[in-house]
Amino acid sequence: MKMMPLALALPALALAACQQQPANEAAADNGAMMGGNDMMMAGNNASAMAPAAPAAAPTDAAGYIAQAGAGDLFEIESSKVALEKSQTKAVRDFAQMMIDQHQKSTADVKAAAQKAGLTVPPPKLMPNQQQMLDEIKAADAASIDSVYLRHQRTAHEAALALHQGYARDGDTPALKQTAGAIAPVVQEHIDHLASMPSA
Repeated sequence: MKMMPLALALPALALAACQQQPANEAAADNGAMMGGNDMMMAGNNASAMAPAAPAAAPTDAAGYIAQAGAGDLFEIESSKVALEKSQTKAVRDFAQMMIDQHQKSTADVKAAAQKAGLTVPPPKLMPNQQQMLDEIKAADAASIDSVYLRHQRTAHEAALALHQGYARDGDTPALKQTAGAIAPVVQEHIDHLASMPSA
C-alpha cells in the first residue's frame, strides 16, 4: 500500500522536472508544441520578460551613471532628429527642451560623480535605445511626430524608474541626491508628453 502514493508521485515529479527546464528551452518548446491562445500567451510572456532585466534600477554608482548617461544621450540625439524632421511647433519646442534639460542632467550627474571621486565614462546607448533612435531616424515627415513622441514616453518612463530607484536605494549619497532632483524633472516631461498632440 505504501508503494501506491510513490507510484502516483513519480509522474508528478517527472512533470515538475520537465517544467523546470531553462526558460529559453521552455519558450522554444512552447512555441513548437502549443497552439492558439497558449502560443500567443507564451510569446507575450517571453517578450514581456525580455526587457525586464534592465528595468530594475541599479543601486551601484557605476550602473546608475551608465544608465543615466545612456538615457540622456537618447533624449538628446532623438530630439535633434525631431528638430530636423518635425514641422509641428509643439513637437519642436518639446525637442529643444529635451536637448537643453537632458544636457543639464548629464552635467549634474557628472558633477555629482566627480564629487564622489568617480570617473564618468562617455555615455553609450543601450540596444533598445539604439533601436528606438533608428526608428525615429527612419520615420518620414508624416510619422515623425507620433514615432518620436511614442519613444519619448517609453524612454521617460524608464528614466523616471531609474532616478527614483537610485534616489531611494543608491549606494552613493551625492548621486542619490542628484537622482532625487532629476526625478521630478522627468515627471514634468512625462506630464508634458501627455498633453502633446499625436501623443
